[in-house]
Amino acid sequence: MGSIVVQEFISLDGVIQGGGGPDEDRDGGFDLGGWAMDFDAAHDRADEGGPVVIGWERGIAALLLGRRTYEIWAGAWGVWPEDAEGQMGEFTRLYNRIPKYVASRTLTEVGWRGSQLLGDDVPGAVARLKHEIDGEVRVWGSSVLVRTLAEHDLVDEYRLMQYPVVLGTGKRLFPDGFPRTSLALAETRALGSGVVISTYRREH
Repeated sequence: MGSIVVQEFISLDGVIQGGGGPDEDRDGGFDLGGWAMDFDAAHDRADEGGPVVIGWERGIAALLLGRRTYEIWAGAWGVWPEDAEGQMGEFTRLYNRIPKYVASRTLTEVGWRGSQLLGDDVPGAVARLKHEIDGEVRVWGSSVLVRTLAEHDLVDEYRLMQYPVVLGTGKRLFPDGFPRTSLALAETRALGSGVVISTYRREH
């Protein structure tokens, strides 16, 4: 049986939008894109965070993404060269080979190989995936999808890399109205940069 694992780069005030680059996600006029990448460049010179993410991703069985995140990833990992050196090449090869499931009310087709739309009943489709897939079904970004999953008690684990920055604006992982959720702290670790990595699991 699979598990739904939400992984996020998150600010102290809970923002998960646009951490990777200035044009990654400008929804709502967000102009602070690249905040996580910029912080790492300035404060994580030893790249402590990179091996953590690599370790996480080597355990992935499938990707589960919302429409916006899917489009960002398909335009990056979906087209980048697989023979690139280092982490870029490793992740590109990995993501191209695993199944990718997309939650969207607007897309009618998905072009990244190995991708498929979940259809109208996203909670039902994800519940079936948990029974069909052996391993971790990974959610990155996808704030609207995460809320839908939480509303149907489908998230098994949250892995958060929390950055010591306050953005004051942007899409939050747990916005007002998010369903009440009880979690157990499974692991926590502080990096030399000040980033705190915490893993929370659903209480049964």
